[in-house]
Amino acid sequence: MPGGVSTTPDVSDEASGDLDALPTAPEASEDDADLDAPADDAREPRGRSSAARFAAGVAALVLLAVVALVAFTAGGHAATSAIEPIPTDTSADAGFARDMQVHHMQGVELAMIVRDLTDDEEVRRLAYDMATTQAQQAGQMYAWLEEWGLSQLGTEPSMAWTAKPAEGAPSGTHEHEHSADASEGAPADGGAAPGDPTAMPGYATPTQIDALRAATGVEAERMFLELMIAHHRGGVEMAEAAAARAQSRVVLTLADAIIASQNGEIALMEEMLAARS
Repeated sequence: MPGGVSTTPDVSDEASGDLDALPTAPEASEDDADLDAPADDAREPRGRSSAARFAAGVAALVLLAVVALVAFTAGGHAATSAIEPIPTDTSADAGFARDMQVHHMQGVELAMIVRDLTDDEEVRRLAYDMATTQAQQAGQMYAWLEEWGLSQLGTEPSMAWTAKPAEGAPSGTHEHEHSADASEGAPADGGAAPGDPTAMPGYATPTQIDALRAATGVEAERMFLELMIAHHRGGVEMAEAAAARAQSRVVLTLADAIIASQNGEIALMEEMLAARS
């Protein structure tokens, strides 16, 4: 009804009396506009109520998502354990975790020695980074063995695990392209006792460490760089052996990280050594 006014169609005079008896819609007035206001006000709480219900629904969904994320994170380890078998005492995973711990801790020792022997900020910064990184990674490997229920000291000679045949990675977990001949580090004729680092590639001898302690300044820097380049090359060799033999995701991930980071540090140390020759 345009304008809010009811219209009556044209009819004959004979029917007009009957039509006049029918009720008609009253014309809209300003007073009527005022009467409509309470109806609008009455609808507003319903709108606010709908918005509140929508916001509550969104909040509930967010809460469910957070709970699901927490549950997934908490259950991640259990799920991984269910998929992957726990490494055995003589596995490459356990052997790497034990031997690389020892290897890393000598790297920490070398780095802390040179920090006390030089004022060169470049060398001191590099040594600090190496010490903190390798100490943290050694802690990771210690924790793995505890979690696996294995002794920190194995029953086989150090580096014996590198003589085991390299195996393909588990289906759908990891692919390796490393091809280290890590058997070169395996002890011969039964070799070193468990935990004995002499079979580890790049491991500095007590005589070399004593010589580093006795040096100062640029001489100490050069000696440290030479020792640590050899130490890193040995670490890369061990990590490549683990990458070709290990089965655990955590071991494979750390092995690849060591390969990448220590190869990068080798290139840096070679440049630093050349600058000090």
